[in-house]
Amino acid sequence: MPRPKKDNPFPTKEQILEFIRESPVPVGKREIAKAFHISGDHRVQLKEILRELEEEGGIEKGNRRSISVPKALPEVAVLLVTDIDPDGETLARPATWNSEEEPPRIFMQPEKRGQGALAPGDRVLAKLFRQSDDTYEARTIRKLDGTGQARIVGVFQFGRDGGRIKPTDRREKHEYAVAPANQGGATAGDLVVAELLPANRMGLKQVRVVEVIGSMEEPRAVSLIAIHQNGIPTVFPKAAIDEAERAEEPTLEGRTDLRDFPLVTIDGADARDFDDAVFAERDTDPNNEGGWHLLVAIADVSFYVRPGSALDRSAFDRGNSCYFPDRVVPMLPENLSNELCSLKPQVNRACLAVHMWIDRDGNLKRHKFVRGLMRSVARLTYEQVQAARDGAPDETTGPLMERVIEPLYGAFETLLRAREKRGTLELDLPERQVKLSPEGKIVSITVRARYDSHRLIEEFMIAANVAAAEALEKKSAPVMYRLHAEPARDKLDALREFLGSMGYNLAKGQVIRPAAFTQILAKAADTPEAHLVNTVILRSQAQAVYGPENIGHFGLALSRYAHFTSPIRRYADLVVHRSLVRAYGLGPGGLDEEEAGRLEQIGEHISATERRAATAERDAIDRYVAAYLADRVGATFSGRIGGVTRFGLFITLDETGADGLVPISTLPQDFYDHDEKSHALVGRRWGRVYRLGTPVKVRLAEADPISGSMVFELLERDTEDKPWLAGEEGGGRARLTRSTARRGREKETPREPMGLNRPKPPRRRREE
Repeated sequence: MPRPKKDNPFPTKEQILEFIRESPVPVGKREIAKAFHISGDHRVQLKEILRELEEEGGIEKGNRRSISVPKALPEVAVLLVTDIDPDGETLARPATWNSEEEPPRIFMQPEKRGQGALAPGDRVLAKLFRQSDDTYEARTIRKLDGTGQARIVGVFQFGRDGGRIKPTDRREKHEYAVAPANQGGATAGDLVVAELLPANRMGLKQVRVVEVIGSMEEPRAVSLIAIHQNGIPTVFPKAAIDEAERAEEPTLEGRTDLRDFPLVTIDGADARDFDDAVFAERDTDPNNEGGWHLLVAIADVSFYVRPGSALDRSAFDRGNSCYFPDRVVPMLPENLSNELCSLKPQVNRACLAVHMWIDRDGNLKRHKFVRGLMRSVARLTYEQVQAARDGAPDETTGPLMERVIEPLYGAFETLLRAREKRGTLELDLPERQVKLSPEGKIVSITVRARYDSHRLIEEFMIAANVAAAEALEKKSAPVMYRLHAEPARDKLDALREFLGSMGYNLAKGQVIRPAAFTQILAKAADTPEAHLVNTVILRSQAQAVYGPENIGHFGLALSRYAHFTSPIRRYADLVVHRSLVRAYGLGPGGLDEEEAGRLEQIGEHISATERRAATAERDAIDRYVAAYLADRVGATFSGRIGGVTRFGLFITLDETGADGLVPISTLPQDFYDHDEKSHALVGRRWGRVYRLGTPVKVRLAEADPISGSMVFELLERDTEDKPWLAGEEGGGRARLTRSTARRGREKETPREPMGLNRPKPPRRRREE
């Protein structure tokens, strides 16, 4: 802060408060007096102002006569590492936090060489540097006992002085040493899991190889890295395998016979497990003219996976299936996931089904759940069904057109009317598709095609999920809801201000509707800023989670919503099935009292495993893309600024959707501040602005398939064509001092899609 002018030597109350607020550490009266050159009798005046500020609640006094603004964290504190965000920032919170308000955001500085990257769950003693009222940066003083990354995934190599492990985690900037006795049979190029040994003060940290996963030369190594690095279980306990192997094909006993309904499954071409089948017909009730009867049959996993069994414990541990370009890590053993619980055509399968009746406007009038025995008449793909709808049926879809496919589309169009009326959030989120050869080599990386056949299945699944929540509420039974809160007020205010600067009006008010966002998206469609508007609206959204206390689903504009349609791959759906079985007396396998009493803990666990799976899937895609582009280092690409952070720009390439970093040190020479509200880096001296969503040209400087990271160089820009870039062109490299880097650059927190339209593999439903 500049010193007061000579003609007004004593600072105002506001200037003093601003100095205290901007100080990265608590200050005392002495530091304030020194900063403003206050001496002599003026110290009494300073003391009086500080007393007034304290009485007004503007400041509070701490230990050793330190002064800070209220709710400021201490200079040194114990922190708990909570997450690693998509941009690689390590996030933490105070280990002890008793307030009902949200704790400040804390961004951990990168660890020193040889210390090892922090991981979620670590506890550290750290020095804190205040960035703003609710944001801090922290530097680790030391890790506390019982914490730390005990296992390392990496590539084994030989150096001049022995074995080395290069970590696959892009946040790890150093290697680990492996003594000959600790190599565990690893050879050069092997992908290994290693265990950290007691600290050695001299040289590199020592590790012991505990598992050789495979060779980095094998195509399958890409997904194996993501699986092991994120701690995803891959081996089923023997007891769980035995239970699955003992399972038998269902009989009609205790079930409703649904085999006369021509149910079909519609999934991606590479799907192996089919957990939902659909059917539709006109409602013959004269009181529901123009309405439809829908039938959605879901694999009856609860019949085979009983509460407390070995299968149940294993499924809960995994929480969900994980999908990679070359494999699936299933929630259930193969004998269930790909056989008895997979609704294959022309075989009897146990199901939990819901009959639904909708009116001409797509409103759900009534529903009925039954435990049934079904027999799918066909396994169809999205492409097949869409081609048939567009006038090109094949030998499978041709005979099904009149009885099955046309009614499905008729009911779908009716459901769409209800969706449009309630006003859902409609984000345009393209999805990357990695295509592999039979040998596992990358053939192409493209944007996945999206058809009305995808939307058809989504709408049927949404209707069934709503019916499940309604049915359980009617019986006052436990519900594992799919929860999506409306955007936080601070994010909403920032979004409103940002959109307003672009000419889009997001109305103020106590209640925000998803339709308000969709209207803005519609206005922005086919404009140069369409991508930017989609991105900033997406990042303002909350993350969807599971829990027993209903708050509705904001994105889908639904007051109640529960996942029911995918119990093969989601534990949440299995819980809902069990509750329905118990509430409606549908036979064995219902929810037991113990499980009903801990739905909140179950919801927290499966929300965490969902995030774990999403991170692993994204990591795998990143490594595949880096491997695909590794031989194109030096090539030029078109892209957009897809993320703006304190340490640089993340660029998303147009061709492949690949993401990489332009480090802030490589931008034209200047000091850059992170303007969170404008989603931009702004140069202090020359006024250059690098804004989210802006088209750019970049050169690929580095591509590391092991870590999945890519580094780009920003190429020269034409400011006449891009008015968002202000100031003079320059060259060279900017180096930020630690104090400059901290000052005024608060971290943007890009959100994952909240589940409504989160990009997924083709076999997964987007009904979230």
